This record gives sequence, structure tokens and C-alpha cells, in this order.
Amino acid sequence: MINKKVSKQGQNTKRPDSLSATLVLNKNQIFKGLALGAKKTVVGEVCFNTSMTGYQEIISDPSYAGQIINFTFPHIGNVGTNFDDNETSVPFAKGVIINCDISNPSNYRSIKHFDEWLRKNDIPGICNVDTRDITNTIRDKGAPKGSLSTVKNVKIADLKKKNQNWSGLNGLDLAKDVTCSKSYKFNKKSNAKYKIVAIDYGIKLNILNSLSNFNCEIVVVPASTDAQEIINIKPDGVFLSNGPGDPKATGKYAVPTINKLIKNNIPLFGICLGHQLIALALGAKTKKMFLGHRGANHPVKNLKTGLVEITSQNHGFEVSKKSIPKHVLVTHSSLFDGGIEGIKHKTKKVFSVQYHPESSPGPHDSHYLFNEFFEMIKNKN
Repeated sequence: MINKKVSKQGQNTKRPDSLSATLVLNKNQIFKGLALGAKKTVVGEVCFNTSMTGYQEIISDPSYAGQIINFTFPHIGNVGTNFDDNETSVPFAKGVIINCDISNPSNYRSIKHFDEWLRKNDIPGICNVDTRDITNTIRDKGAPKGSLSTVKNVKIADLKKKNQNWSGLNGLDLAKDVTCSKSYKFNKKSNAKYKIVAIDYGIKLNILNSLSNFNCEIVVVPASTDAQEIINIKPDGVFLSNGPGDPKATGKYAVPTINKLIKNNIPLFGICLGHQLIALALGAKTKKMFLGHRGANHPVKNLKTGLVEITSQNHGFEVSKKSIPKHVLVTHSSLFDGGIEGIKHKTKKVFSVQYHPESSPGPHDSHYLFNEFFEMIKNKN
């Protein structure tokens, strides 16, 4: 849970003079710039995000565990940070890459300089580098491994070695690293009519806020929670959250749980990693994407209504189109590359989407999906 503190409106701290920082990609590209945030060396997958707003929500999204985020929008940090926009209490992103140095924020909501926020959350960053060049590399050659260091006198050879020794995201179960340690109630409603269990694979705060808009009690459980333990809570519906890592790795323990919940006719709704895990449980397959989808401007077509939704997305794995079994219906499709963006079971109360309808950050086009989940719960019998 995120603890809010009362601070003076507009309070900011200036960033100290920066040391140099170094970024080395496994394509043998080397970038030198100014250091931001924590003083450390990290290795991860370098991805790019095209959002023009919401950098605090993006970096605090647990789905970015294991990744270094390259922002295509040049002005990152210009509105500071606040207590309201965090998606989790402890961000898991490995690092950040931005084009321009951070200006002192003047936004009325800002209570902390972006650089100080990065330092507090132990996230290193680099600025004054050619983010367009990095984006082009990812677009043309796929998401590379990258080592980022804000440590003085770091050796290029050591950073290259880190890239070589890191296994990458394939086969990694990162949900276990970002999930809650024990179950908890997100909102306490003594007179709530319905109960929803949310399986936390790396859940975002605004997803919980969106679920809380309905007359329901929400119980959040760790990623590895057994199906029988969930059934014992007597939920009216189960939500499967977003999260990082390879769905096939997380699926080793998640898929048997999901299958048992489906057999017990409990309504299920999944987002992002939750979508991929539902697909695996229904017999489909997942695969690593060439560069992934990350941004707040991705067009998705609702195949039932024919309407186009502008969506917020963050995923590096996807459901394989060729693997969809006959009992599964594809409900949404990407207008960027034709990829699967939504599915549902033809006879069971089970559906999921690859994108983020909670819109944090991003447009509100897809928020109706939470209404559909709640309607499915009310009409489950």
C-alpha cells in the first residue's frame, strides 16, 4: 500500500551537480551522458516507451521489472513527482534513459524533484543522450540487453561483460519478485455485496482503484496462492493482474490454479500478464516479441463492435495467433501489427485483454471492461 504524507504544495529539492553516466548495449553501442538518480550499475533489457505523459506511473509499474526504460518523449521529469501517481510503493524498473536534463518542476502537484525521487527509489538514470538513436536500434534490431552505470570511472569492458553474463527475460519468473508477501484487503467495505480476489503478479494501484468503483470487497493474494485457498475465500470473481517476466515461467504454478478456478465456474478477468496466463491455461501459447508494445497511444480494434480504442500498453510477450484453440474467441486486435489484444472463452465466463484499461497513464477508451467484468459477476448464476 502507498503511504501518503502531507507536504507543502510545490515543495522541490534541486538536483546536485551530476557525474557522468555510461550506457552500453549488447549491439556494442556506447552512450555517455549525465547521471541521474541512484549511484549504481545495473543490467536489463532496454525498451522504449512512447508516452508523452505519466513517467512516474510508468516507472513505478511493476511490469517494468528487469527493464531499462528509454523514453522517446524528450521532456521527462519536468512536472516533478507526487504521492498520487505511484503505481506501487517500491518501483522495480532497472533504470531510465532520457533525452534532456531535468528542469526544476513548477507544477502545483509536485512535492519532490524527479532526480530525488529516482534516488529515493534506488533507480539510476542517464540523460543528454540520443534517445532517438536508441529507439531506432530497438525498432530495427529488437530489444537489446543493456548495462547502465552512474558509478565514477566504470570500465566499458565490465559493462560489456555484464551484458554477456545476463540471461535476458526469456524463462524468467519475475512475478515472484514483485508480488505481495501475504494477502491483504485493499478496501474494507463492511456492507459490500460482492467479493473479488485479485491475484497479484505485479498489480498496479490504479487497477485496484478501478475495481473499487464497484460495490465489492477486494482481497489481494500473492502470485503463488493455491486455487483451493482462493476458492475458500468464496469470491464472486477473480482478477488476474499485470506483471513482468516470461508468462511461461510464471505459468508453471499459475496455470494449474487458473484451470481449477475455471472448472469451478468462477468469473475471471485478466490484464497483460494475466491475459497471457489465461491464454496458456486455455491451451494457447505465448512468445517473446521482437520489440514489444509500450506507450499510451496504441490503437486496438474491438472485433465485436468494430470500434477503435486508443490504449495504454506495456508488454514484451504476446499470445501466438496460430495457437488459439477452437473454444477461444479473439475479441480485440492490434492495429499496429495485427497481434492479439483480447480473448474470451466461448462458453465460460473468462476473458482478458493484453492492454491496460485502467489507463494509468493513458486514455480512458477501454474502462468499460471493468464494467463488463462486474456485470459478468452479477450474472454468474
